[in-house]
Amino acid sequence: MALGGFYLIITSKRLFWIGFFIGVIWFWWIALSFRYYNLTWMIPLVIIAIGLVYGIIFKIAEAVGSLLQRAFSWQIHPLINALFLFLASFIHPFHFNWYIPELALLHTPFGVDKLSFGLILLALLLLLSLHSLASLIAAFLLIVALHHSTPQPLAPLKISLVTTHVPQDKKWKAAYRKKIIEDNLQAIRNAITKKYDIVVLPESAFPLFLDHNTPLLLKLLQLSHKIAIVTGALHAERQKIFNSTFVFHKGRFIILDKVVLVPFGEEIPLPKPLAKWMNNLFFDGANDYSAAKTPQTYSIKDVTFTNAICYEATHPLIYHTSTPYIIAISNNAWFVPSYEPLLQNLIIKYYATIYKKVVYHATNIAKTEIIR
Repeated sequence: MALGGFYLIITSKRLFWIGFFIGVIWFWWIALSFRYYNLTWMIPLVIIAIGLVYGIIFKIAEAVGSLLQRAFSWQIHPLINALFLFLASFIHPFHFNWYIPELALLHTPFGVDKLSFGLILLALLLLLSLHSLASLIAAFLLIVALHHSTPQPLAPLKISLVTTHVPQDKKWKAAYRKKIIEDNLQAIRNAITKKYDIVVLPESAFPLFLDHNTPLLLKLLQLSHKIAIVTGALHAERQKIFNSTFVFHKGRFIILDKVVLVPFGEEIPLPKPLAKWMNNLFFDGANDYSAAKTPQTYSIKDVTFTNAICYEATHPLIYHTSTPYIIAISNNAWFVPSYEPLLQNLIIKYYATIYKKVVYHATNIAKTEIIR
């Protein structure tokens, strides 16, 4: 099925609508987040805008193929389309990098790395010639592209991944805060009872500025003598707001701030005057989040983990650290009901496979799992 989809794109001379519907079908769920800004009326407009962005990107590839075909007077557009597919995962409109064609190869016998993908595209190009020799070469290339990966070994620690079930429209309301905090503390106590080494709670599991809540900090520090605690919360410093991971261990804690911010969710990826105008128009004048400069790691019982918060767990930057283990925390409540959590986990698996990592992923509402 994946190969059929690639073949359709390679042979098409009308790429705009393919790009449009890929954008809409893959990413319509982005518009769901506007429900929580009282901008529900924008949902259909945002979905159409997403389709147009990807339609235009695909149209550019089509236009390049048409120009070269006229220049060289031979059918070059399949080659251009294949080259475009090969490079598509490097094209990030507004810094958004979730269109990765190779995802279709996950859970197939083929490798998901660029070499395997390139061999598959070359094989499909050769099949277009309908020559028997070309077909034999294509079959050989497809065999070479087959790949069996052995899952990476797990960390030598017992890790509890907590799934919370807090709807986005309740998460930040003061009326629900006490129950949310108590549920989190109970999850930590349960992990202690079951003798886990680490308990991981999702992104913004504590929906507050945790570094400014002394009573809660003291409670978590006390519990950290019995278990290492990894949890998401907000962090404020020098009039800047960070989406952060707090790590409590043996009566101490550290704060690790998010590096890769969500486009249009945590930052507006536009020049500052336009970003300020958009924040004032749609988001009640809210400021963008601030970001750390480089990926950060931390150690628990001599095992080192890379920190990842939601969107950045799907960014290659996080996978360039030397440790084989990543602890990722997410809040998928923004985008349910949709398949966004599934797509996120597929992208995490894609990078975990390529970079040979093990990702411990704790989420709010979505499926919590170990990905490798």
